[in-house]
Amino acid sequence: MKRLLFLFAVCVFTTPFVVAQTVTLSTLLDEMIDRSAVARFPDPAYTCKQFSSYDRAATSPDEPGWFANSDNSQFLREETNGGRQEWVMMDAEGPGAIVRWWITTRNYDYTIRIYIDGTTEPVIEANCGELIGGDHLIGAPFSAERAGGRNLYLPIPYAKHVKITVDGMKPEAKGTPDEVYFFYIINYRTYAAGTTVKPFSKQELEANRERLEQVGTTLLEPLALTEGWETNSFLTLAPGETVSTEVSESQALVLDTLCVQLEAEDLVQAFRSTMLKIECDDEPTVFCPVGEFFGSGVGLNPHKGWYMEVRKDGAMISRWRMPFREKIKVSFENRGDQEVKIRRSTRVTDWTWDDRSMYFHAAWRQERDIPVRPERDWEYIRLSGQGVYVGDVLSLLNHQPNWWGEGDEKIYVDGETFPSHFGTGTEDYYGYAWCSTKIFEAPFHAQPRAEGPRCYGRVTNLRVRSLDAIPFLKDFRFDMEIWPAVGKGKVDYSAATFWYGKPGTRIVDGPTQDAVVAEAILPVSYQTPEFMPDVPGFVFKNSPPGLAEQQRIHKNGGKDWKDGDQLCWRGGRPGQRIDLYVDLEKSGPQKVICALTKAPDYAIVRFYFNDEELGEPIDLYAPEITATGEIVIGTVDVPAGRHVLSVEIVGKNEKSRDHTFGFDTYRFE
Repeated sequence: MKRLLFLFAVCVFTTPFVVAQTVTLSTLLDEMIDRSAVARFPDPAYTCKQFSSYDRAATSPDEPGWFANSDNSQFLREETNGGRQEWVMMDAEGPGAIVRWWITTRNYDYTIRIYIDGTTEPVIEANCGELIGGDHLIGAPFSAERAGGRNLYLPIPYAKHVKITVDGMKPEAKGTPDEVYFFYIINYRTYAAGTTVKPFSKQELEANRERLEQVGTTLLEPLALTEGWETNSFLTLAPGETVSTEVSESQALVLDTLCVQLEAEDLVQAFRSTMLKIECDDEPTVFCPVGEFFGSGVGLNPHKGWYMEVRKDGAMISRWRMPFREKIKVSFENRGDQEVKIRRSTRVTDWTWDDRSMYFHAAWRQERDIPVRPERDWEYIRLSGQGVYVGDVLSLLNHQPNWWGEGDEKIYVDGETFPSHFGTGTEDYYGYAWCSTKIFEAPFHAQPRAEGPRCYGRVTNLRVRSLDAIPFLKDFRFDMEIWPAVGKGKVDYSAATFWYGKPGTRIVDGPTQDAVVAEAILPVSYQTPEFMPDVPGFVFKNSPPGLAEQQRIHKNGGKDWKDGDQLCWRGGRPGQRIDLYVDLEKSGPQKVICALTKAPDYAIVRFYFNDEELGEPIDLYAPEITATGEIVIGTVDVPAGRHVLSVEIVGKNEKSRDHTFGFDTYRFE
């Protein structure tokens, strides 16, 4: 084993691999945590596609409606089963397996039924929120709610056929206040004809309980830093300097762990302008800014996942398997204008190279100041050759205080003219929902950075694929719509993409390395200006957490609210508050009178006046949106002039779905 130029910690282990003859729940669980499996072209062969509630008005890029955005409650058909009216979400021939779900809705009073291999009675029947994101079949980390999106990663195999339905829909209510907002995405595999699959059953689930617990624990506690990491020393890279290490052997090996840590005066810029470059057997495979490669995006944004981890101390870990026949060269290039200190180490293990083995690839592209109107498809990556797509990191800068992520993913495989993956929104693709700025991490997806409101400023989203990896035989293309909710501003998009490819697989019409570097070394403006909401009748002391905005009230035409609108505060959490300047014309004792809103997702709040508690907490939950009318909050005795009226979230009713607050008017009497 050769060690060149600087210390590279190397350990050699054996990496076994087993091809399953019969696909079962157990073999799929084994595959889920076998990082080597995705580095070999699948056997048995499969395709990965998805069903979703995307707007069916989108039929062709050349036709009106390609960017239609009514992505909820769209189904294949309506049918009657067992005397029930059900809407079909998925209908697919086997052999196959459901490998990933995502749903969200305004309420979860619906039942999902899964019919497997032609059964007239469902094999699975459960409340949708308990099945996906709850613990009806299995709990976290397989099933969990993350920032408003509900996810399920439990594989559900079927031998011949699968059909999934949901009841309780009201298509006749579309466009009314009673409209059902039910969004869903289902990723599934279809195996080659003749593949033997053991269908899912409750008995099979119970038989695998111990294995599920083991797999869940493994997903949450991935491999640690490489041995000897703590004693590694930092190496200084001057501007323009490159440091490389080459491992050469007469046998196939795999780089299975890469650990890196940077130090610099401007660490945020160093994360972007320090490039990671990897060549396997003299074939370029990785060229990506360090921060993007590890899923941190702009700056240090800690998260822990199955393939990538960023720690609070700045240590970053990649667990992608990178096999090579004889040689791998790993380089770090300081393309910035400051010194960067770097330390890193790797672990290399044995690998058996065969005709299914593939090289690991990573690429990056960025475009700044993209106009958000008209809507457009922005290309993450386009590939030619044979391989498997395994994930991406989206880092963006939103220049306006409006939600940026209505855009759907569109993934084309092997010459498709209509995408086999057509999503319902960018945040849905990344496993969350409702414009959430909540930070979360999970084995296969994360949002380690999200400024606000409505993700105004910097955002980092990432998703890696295990059972939902996408094989391609000839070509692959990934587009993401740039589609904000409102506004005419601009956004900066940058995407790191990860895939495995047979030798010769290449990027089509992508940026050159020089063009990538030109974007990477641009100054990173990472101090986001404070955004002050503009809501008539309210003057904010500072930028509140979450989103505070003017909201039009549609119930009864808004006649129960002054001017038919209100200050709506979303995304706040217990202990957080908004501070408003109020101007009193007179001195002395006076009542503070407010008109508020109650609704199914509203919080319990407490008012403050000049940081002093004002009255008792107020529970604003109600089964439907309701105006409180004017209520006396409390009494103050202060001089005329400017004061501060504050509202703090203290909790929520057990029946409430969230911590929203609605403020109609205030006055002093």
